[in-house]
Amino acid sequence: MRHTIRNLMLSALFVVLIGSKASAQGMPVYDNTNFISFVKSLLESGKQTANLMKTLKFLKTQKENIDKVNNVIKQLQAVRELARNNQRLFDVVQDDLREILNSPFIKPNEVTRISDSFDAILQNSMAGMEYIDQILSSDNLKMTDAERAEVLKEKELESKEMVAEIEAKTRRYREIIQFREMQYKINNRETDY
Repeated sequence: MRHTIRNLMLSALFVVLIGSKASAQGMPVYDNTNFISFVKSLLESGKQTANLMKTLKFLKTQKENIDKVNNVIKQLQAVRELARNNQRLFDVVQDDLREILNSPFIKPNEVTRISDSFDAILQNSMAGMEYIDQILSSDNLKMTDAERAEVLKEKELESKEMVAEIEAKTRRYREIIQFREMQYKINNRETDY
């Protein structure tokens, strides 16, 4: 009977303990080797992410520098083209205008009108060059390199238009001279009849 009471007591104790709260052994078991390698891989991933962020920042800086260099190159090309166009303007005025004005078929009252039209184009060209010089050398005009390049491109187009205009005027005056020369030859020819 003692044995039976003891078994009943153990059974009752067992039921009370299990019924009140059934739980596992208490503390979870970790595999230390896997945990340490996991922590190491997390640290390594963090370092790689930090390096990637530094590389990204470096690449952004380099891209900005490349953009600045490209804008400067565009500015230099535009300035070079402007200088060429202005040189062409001065060459045309220096050579062709002298030839046109020295022609005997240009009337005296036309000389000032021709000179004034060529002079207006040259003055416009000089004003454009002064404006470009101000843009490139002055910090008072707070402009980015891209804005400067855009203004220079606009001035380059204006310069090309001036060259085209002065070439058209030169061609027109030469045609007038040729026409008057032909007219003179026709009017003053000798007749044999």
